Amino acid sequence: MKLLKIVFAGLIALGLTGCASIIRPLGSVEISDLPKSSASIIKEIDQLPAPAGPKISVAVYNFKDLTGQRKNSTTLSLFSTAVTQGAESYLIKSLLEAGNRQWFTVVERVSLDNLLKERQMVKQTREIYDGDKAKPLPPMTLAGVIIEGGIIDYNTNVLTGGTGVAVFGIGPYTQYTQDQVVISLRLVSVASGEILTTVTIEKNLLSTHEGTTAIKFFNQNTKTFEIDTSQTFNEPGNYALRSAIEQAIVELVKNGERLGLWKFKESTNELVQKETQSKGAVKTDGTQK
Repeated sequence: MKLLKIVFAGLIALGLTGCASIIRPLGSVEISDLPKSSASIIKEIDQLPAPAGPKISVAVYNFKDLTGQRKNSTTLSLFSTAVTQGAESYLIKSLLEAGNRQWFTVVERVSLDNLLKERQMVKQTREIYDGDKAKPLPPMTLAGVIIEGGIIDYNTNVLTGGTGVAVFGIGPYTQYTQDQVVISLRLVSVASGEILTTVTIEKNLLSTHEGTTAIKFFNQNTKTFEIDTSQTFNEPGNYALRSAIEQAIVELVKNGERLGLWKFKESTNELVQKETQSKGAVKTDGTQK
């Protein structure tokens, strides 16, 4: 009979494991909610209105980790960095895909030395075999603006906490930790060197630890039976970084439109509405206002 009670307690503990999710901290991300690597996290970046003019040619030289932060550990000295050292790849990808690839033309500047060496090799090879008739390479695309910035801050354990409940020694619990990453982007004019606009974005990273514990004393409290099941979810650092970069590009485009650096292309509905309003502006005597 006692064995049946122990088994019954274990089954209840396993059944309550799913209940821990009801006390997941606000803002946490489910694994199933994480987008694929090729998908945008901030949907607004895909829905940006098209520019009224041609694509804007931009150059990205680097997007460095300026925090100097190392991975957090309470027991070991870690030399791995807390954030990626190749964040410019995320920035370039997001710029290319902004507004369904209608906003920016990104020129290669991260590996400019390799590009120049390859062009020099092509030029020399053509001159060797074709002589004076060697066909020159077309000029490289020049950027009108440069996007500068980087990861300027990374804060660990900005918020920690946990909750739990137990009935007859059986119940779920959860613990969570929140980190924060901060990035900055600025748009610089190549012609004048003026900083046209700048944005700063903060994003949070959540790590959760959830589980269920069951403890049962039997045989006159001389023996115990304990079950402990748990799972840990660490929100990927690249998720917060990618979402911060995409949100920064959205704000950069909106700021540029407000400052008159560029204009949004009017949609068909807006053009029809303006035409209807202009036709409706007629004086009582039948002449246009």
